[in-house]
Amino acid sequence: MRILILHGPNLNLLGRREPGIYGHETLADIETRVRAAAEDTGCDVEFFQANAEHALVERIQQAMEDGTDGIVINPAAFTHTSVAIRDALAAVALPFVEVHLSNPDAREPFRQTSLLADLAAGRVSGFGGTSYILGLQGLCSLIGPAASE
Repeated sequence: MRILILHGPNLNLLGRREPGIYGHETLADIETRVRAAAEDTGCDVEFFQANAEHALVERIQQAMEDGTDGIVINPAAFTHTSVAIRDALAAVALPFVEVHLSNPDAREPFRQTSLLADLAAGRVSGFGGTSYILGLQGLCSLIGPAASE
């Protein structure tokens, strides 16, 4: 199974950006942990981070053609604003899990609305970098039987 892990805007600043909310782990640290977890699940992972909405949309669209079986996405601020990312995920029709380092439901009111939630196979939030691992495990479990058919 091939899983695309997408990181949205400002996640390249992890470890330095608001550590009281997002922790001290860097994006590279999280990716190292996710790679190790992927080996345990039998999934291959590819990572992509962009601060630009159009870059994320283009990578999502590419996933429809490159053998990707599912997507784990932390859309970050685009969670609450991007109809374009929502439309791209709907168009490719790949199962995806929405992940967040913090718990958006326990934060500012504007962060409590996800434009992706109703399309997502699942959502994991509030566990720091472990949210990615839990999302990956859930997605691989969900698509495992379908990918082998």
